[in-house]
Amino acid sequence: MTELGLPKEIQACLFDLDGVITKTAVVHAAAWKRTFDDFLRRRDGDGFRPFGDADYDEYVDGRPRADGVRSFLASRGIELPEGKPDDSPDDATVHGLGNRKNDLLLELIRTDGVEAYDSTLRYVEAVRAHGLRTAVVSSSANCADVLKSVGAESLFDVRVDGVVAAERQLPGKPRPDTFLAAAKDLGVDASAAAVFEDALAGMDAGRSGHFGYVVGVDRVGQGDALRAHGADVVVRDLAELGAPR
Repeated sequence: MTELGLPKEIQACLFDLDGVITKTAVVHAAAWKRTFDDFLRRRDGDGFRPFGDADYDEYVDGRPRADGVRSFLASRGIELPEGKPDDSPDDATVHGLGNRKNDLLLELIRTDGVEAYDSTLRYVEAVRAHGLRTAVVSSSANCADVLKSVGAESLFDVRVDGVVAAERQLPGKPRPDTFLAAAKDLGVDASAAAVFEDALAGMDAGRSGHFGYVVGVDRVGQGDALRAHGADVVVRDLAELGAPR
């Protein structure tokens, strides 16, 4: 292991955005809950079963927006028309619900702002100072704006986000394709890249992509689940790996 807490063969680090770089995972969870609870309440009335933390972790966290809608609704035995990417947020379609969630997310970000995990930014700076290349890999279509808002866009050599994935037709997490694309863009093999993720879907992507090291970032007390889904190591904060404090 190096002083960065990584195997010596690692040449690049691939970081998820929400929950790893920025404190936006809780905002995403709140936007999803409002979206699904409103939909389920209209559909099922007062007897509806609310969207919960376990639903977020299992079916939504880390996945592209439309995939999250499909995955959660399937868990409740609900199937909706796909619709189109520009559907109204009021439409009862996969894309309509996804757009409703995104509108709520942007509203929450505008109201509350975005914060970065300072320890993560220091760790990324340390990684770069040691000559490793860096990428941000996120299913969010708002990734570039969020990075800019916290002044972190210059810390990453490559960005593979929801916009890039759509342009390249890359399937999202738990498939490894976005991480593999980032490693390729950085000019390294997956075996020489480390993945940093807080979502179970991200752990699955790291494992199935045969990356050299998978770091699970446990912000919500799901360390055992992160390990079960493929983490080589689990930390509560990247400072634990050896970044300057």
